[in-house]
Amino acid sequence: MQPVVPVIIDCDTGVDDALALLLAVRHPGLDLRAVTCVAGNTDVDGVVRNTLTVLEQAGAPDIPVARGAERPLLEPARPARHVHGSDGMGDLGLPAPTRAPAAVDAVTLLHREILASPRPVTLIPTAPLTNIALLLRTHPEVTCNIERIVFMGGAAGVGNATPVAEFNVWHDPEAAAILLGADVPITMYGLDVFTRVVVPGTEVRRLRGSAEPGAKLAGDLLSHRPSAPGTTPDDEEAGGLGDAGAVCAVADPAGLTTRLLPVEVSLAPGPARGQTVVDRRPRPGESEIHGGARARPLVDVALDVDVARYVDLYLKTVERP
Repeated sequence: MQPVVPVIIDCDTGVDDALALLLAVRHPGLDLRAVTCVAGNTDVDGVVRNTLTVLEQAGAPDIPVARGAERPLLEPARPARHVHGSDGMGDLGLPAPTRAPAAVDAVTLLHREILASPRPVTLIPTAPLTNIALLLRTHPEVTCNIERIVFMGGAAGVGNATPVAEFNVWHDPEAAAILLGADVPITMYGLDVFTRVVVPGTEVRRLRGSAEPGAKLAGDLLSHRPSAPGTTPDDEEAGGLGDAGAVCAVADPAGLTTRLLPVEVSLAPGPARGQTVVDRRPRPGESEIHGGARARPLVDVALDVDVARYVDLYLKTVERP
């Protein structure tokens, strides 16, 4: 039997962050020790509210939730309400939470829970990486008890916020660059796999009909996902797992195909800002030959995913009693 993996999620809840939380709470192989919140899909106070509501609906134990950064390191916040609704949760009209957030900020909670864990923690950021960058700059000693960082962000190919940049990295490129420089193993669960894991409409409708609040919430969230990749006119309720795929990758890493590749974040102003530049060349080019290249962090970049395996994993987990 595999040991339970202690995890901490840093999120901007968010429809698909909510799907990720539901999976992390209910998977028997994961021990969700804390959740930290950052501005992204909606404002940070909305993220805190949404996170507490999801944990209540999921029947989660009293997991500490902390408020984090309300804007990126250098730029203003730029929410994605056009995707996630005015409340960040698909405007589903969910009840206000009865739980309260922790009395400490996100960086303090991250520092405390990482160092208190009896086994090294896996961090799963599914949001702009501002909180994680602040943690690594303020408390670099935490890396001694971090097993791996599996972050949803970036793309080896096409972006979504811009033609080349994915939203989480584009929202705070400087924070992403700090993360990639951390002295811990890193997996980039980017758009190359993110867009492919889609739950068929028949399964979404079945979840929506469930009498169990957490499973029903998963179905309602999935049905909200507009223009889910793979959707056809006959299957309009199909919904992408999105951020929840990064949690699948921690629970079942064998479902993901990765390559260890050099990655850097483009920080200069202009059309490439926020791009994760992934070097997939088989041999050095002229830049390296002529001494113009510098060392870049090596990252396990997700390039392929077993879609059926992760859909099955998600459905079986969120429908657990």
